[in-house]
Amino acid sequence: MSESGASAALLQRMCSAARAEACAAAERLVAIGELVSLRLAQDADATELWVVDATDAVTLEVAAALGISRDLAASHVRYAHALRFCLPRLGRAFIAGDIDEAVFRACVFRTGLIVDDTTLAMVDAELAITAPRWGSCSRSQLAARIDRVVAKVDLDAVRRRRDRVAGRDVTVGDVDNGLTEIHAIVTAPDGHAFDERLTALANTVCDADGRTMAQRRSDAVGALAAGGDRLGCRCGSVECPAAGAVAGAVVIHVIAEQATIDGTATTPGSMVGFEGLIPAEMITELAKAARLRPLVHPVDCRAEGGYIPSRALADFVRCRDLTCRFPGCNAPATRCDLDHTVPHGRGGPTQASNLKFLCRFHHLVKTFWGWSDEQLVDGTIIWTSPAGDRYVTHPGSALVFPGLCAPTAPMVLDAQHQPGDNSDRTAKMPRRRRTRAHQRAHDITAERAANHRLRTTTPTPAIVADDDLTYADTFDNDPSPPPF
Repeated sequence: MSESGASAALLQRMCSAARAEACAAAERLVAIGELVSLRLAQDADATELWVVDATDAVTLEVAAALGISRDLAASHVRYAHALRFCLPRLGRAFIAGDIDEAVFRACVFRTGLIVDDTTLAMVDAELAITAPRWGSCSRSQLAARIDRVVAKVDLDAVRRRRDRVAGRDVTVGDVDNGLTEIHAIVTAPDGHAFDERLTALANTVCDADGRTMAQRRSDAVGALAAGGDRLGCRCGSVECPAAGAVAGAVVIHVIAEQATIDGTATTPGSMVGFEGLIPAEMITELAKAARLRPLVHPVDCRAEGGYIPSRALADFVRCRDLTCRFPGCNAPATRCDLDHTVPHGRGGPTQASNLKFLCRFHHLVKTFWGWSDEQLVDGTIIWTSPAGDRYVTHPGSALVFPGLCAPTAPMVLDAQHQPGDNSDRTAKMPRRRRTRAHQRAHDITAERAANHRLRTTTPTPAIVADDDLTYADTFDNDPSPPPF
């Protein structure tokens, strides 16, 4: 085969693979849609006001089966619904591989405010014809073309740029080396006040403190969070001219070996809720101002008498687990419920081999949605989904502190326990104020109303005459949306 022939064959393979990838993505959504319909037919009406309703339950099955997060699974469920019921013609183009998943998702999102079925059908028909030709568009170009189609029939359904004032927020994300990045959008007065406060706290140390101003401002965030009015000086002098009240540390749970705390080992530490490891030198520094409490492995200790575990037992389970133990969930154990694998009311003992941490959402899922779990003496959890699929989760400390996963005493059930029934009959599912459908309709109505107000209260530009030409640059005369 000639060089040109080989190149052509490779290009053909590439295109075929791209189409197959789109077809596979569409087939995944088709399967998800059929599973959702099956589950909702069984449980939707009776549970529509539950905080964790039938849609949440099937979303968790999807997340566990695909090994993805609950949020990503929820997006798959939404797009699967749109493929079947909202944009079926465009969905057929997706199934055939004529458009890729990115184009389909963009079309679903940007048509999400259309409430009239006839209008949505018109948009669906046009997108099914035009979208297959948009493969070379950038993300912004794709959004603009979809908006043009929507604007022709429903101006209030055009998605607009998020209001930065309404969307202000503070996000905290872990990076590495025991550090966390904070990003915030706040009002201008609050922002400048925060800036000045950090500088003021950074200046409460003496000149012998070895940190730079930037480092002191960074450390001042912790002092500010603790409500302190001073930053602890690190000059090391007992006669420090800046000596005074040092801001107390925020309550966090850090796990480290004693040798690391003493500065004689290089083994890193771990913080509950922090994804990475904390370097040994940082552990040693933190320990100087921290309250230290030894962590005792219960080994062969017997079950405790009451329902609520002792502080020592709860601390051990928290440090062993580190996160929620449901498949795919990384919620910090400090924000989770302590759960008896075999419910206490059904004979389950209060001991390490029968305790684990579950976030509130997954605690409700276990109680009400047919998931069952078995706990081994090393903290391993074997989950069984309502469909019978099995998933295994291991304690978060297994890689860093394997000693915490050493076997504990096996649990001994109460004689009155009924085998095979691990449910908690006294629990009640919290209820939501609106059904999922009503909340969705409420959100769409609110966003459409905001779009309408913005569109109808924007002053119309003046008409400018230039010889024989007249320009009227108004949105109503031009169906193309503004360049958001």
